Amino acid sequence: MSEECKCAEVREEIPEEQWAKIDEIIKNNKNKPGVLIPILEQVQQVTGFLPAKVQRRIAEGLNIPPSLVYGVVTFYSFFTMVPIGRHLIKVCLGTACYVKRSDEILEKIKQQLNVDVGGMTEDSRYSLEGVRCVGACGLAPVVIVDNDTYGAVEPVKVMEIIDKYE
Repeated sequence: MSEECKCAEVREEIPEEQWAKIDEIIKNNKNKPGVLIPILEQVQQVTGFLPAKVQRRIAEGLNIPPSLVYGVVTFYSFFTMVPIGRHLIKVCLGTACYVKRSDEILEKIKQQLNVDVGGMTEDSRYSLEGVRCVGACGLAPVVIVDNDTYGAVEPVKVMEIIDKYE
């Protein structure tokens, strides 16, 4: 098995205390109407992501098909099935941002952090995503780190922004 595979397995391991919290969230909410999305949100806050084994546990606890849980997780962009770093970097690749060189910003981040789009740095500090229009076209090009939005970002200065995040 490659080192990359071992690393992914370690990142997907769910500690027992998190399983207990997941079970508690399910138990406290399972009889409420329209509960799937709130449960998924709460569980993702506990685990940081929603891998298949967590989705199956939720499905079993709610007595619903796992395919229903999977469908909701994959439909909504705020859910993730892969672990993410402590800081999530999103680079807008919508038309206005792309015209103003957001592709160069994305490449600079990839090179400097040694991470691919959709990946996480080796130290789990950052995850990187390329996203379609964030609705801030007047600020193009836009980079979002966690909940902070940066506009008019220049490729040569993007790492100054990112380095602020421990």
